[in-house]
Amino acid sequence: MERAWWVRGRAGGAVLLAVALVAGAVPAGGAVPAPGRRRVMSAWLPFWGDVDGAYRDAVAHAGQLHTVSPFWYETTSERAVTGRTGAVRADRVAGLHRAGIAVVPTVTETLDAAAMGELLHDPVRRRTHADALAAVAASQGYDGIDLDYETMAVTGDAAARDRVRSGYTALVGEVCTRLHRTGRRCVVTVMPQVRGAGAAFDYRRLGALADTVRIMGYDLHWSMGEPGPLSSKDWYEEILRQATATVPRDRIELAFPGYGWDWVPGSGRRAGHVTWKEAEALRERVGAAYCFDEASGTPHFRYVKDGEEHQVWYQDARGVRDQLPLPAKYGVRGIGLWALGFEDPGVWAAFRGEQA
Repeated sequence: MERAWWVRGRAGGAVLLAVALVAGAVPAGGAVPAPGRRRVMSAWLPFWGDVDGAYRDAVAHAGQLHTVSPFWYETTSERAVTGRTGAVRADRVAGLHRAGIAVVPTVTETLDAAAMGELLHDPVRRRTHADALAAVAASQGYDGIDLDYETMAVTGDAAARDRVRSGYTALVGEVCTRLHRTGRRCVVTVMPQVRGAGAAFDYRRLGALADTVRIMGYDLHWSMGEPGPLSSKDWYEEILRQATATVPRDRIELAFPGYGWDWVPGSGRRAGHVTWKEAEALRERVGAAYCFDEASGTPHFRYVKDGEEHQVWYQDARGVRDQLPLPAKYGVRGIGLWALGFEDPGVWAAFRGEQA
């Protein structure tokens, strides 16, 4: 599963899912967690594409959004946790806070399982890395940190995977301790532990340490695989059954996709990434019929270009309405969106429980 169109190449095809419901203290930036039992929601803010439009999208839906995670930071060593060029903007952080939204930036990593295993099991290097992450959280008045460490989790070496599993738990414990001392949130984004994925993450221990466990609910079919739905009702059922058995329900949020993939079956080529808007514009341009797969709860269509058949699968408001009863069935109130600016505008009403 892919975090975005470019992540699959970086992470070697890891399956991701975002489950995030924020619990804990009032955030440092002043946004207050949503009270009661109503649905709470977070979303990621991309650093590419129409970044201004994505930001406006967040502010426009501040009444629904509990947390926004700017996808801004990357770590390449225990000391180097750096913002992507031109991505980090204090004015955006301030604007989100004025809108009453907590800002919890996402940090990704470039180190593979072997390299991360060495870092995580060296107490001095691990402590240095935890310090660096805590410094990022304090740097812009953020409300916490979201650790989205995927590259380290992609390995066929069982010993390396187990080493990452135990070392990462130790790191998360140290990071959460530092963040909690300053009233900030500790968030982890993990792969779903279904169908052979996610073994590098100790759900039970991470769920006890972090305020939020994010499980990414998209890319059931990914850009280098066969065409098919990005998410499905039976897949969500598996994910939620497993997650709620090990992680407290009030720390889980299931994230929905706001995008799709355009495959040329049998070509061996990477599928093209399309936002909902791009998918619908393409469908209308080529005159393809809108089809809805009732089994999975996702739209799709076919077309021919230069003699090649294309299949496009994506997600829209109808699909979200079809799949949304699954989190409620398992007592999960947290909902996430990958990503702002990608989605069908109708999903906001769907997440509120309104009909079209």
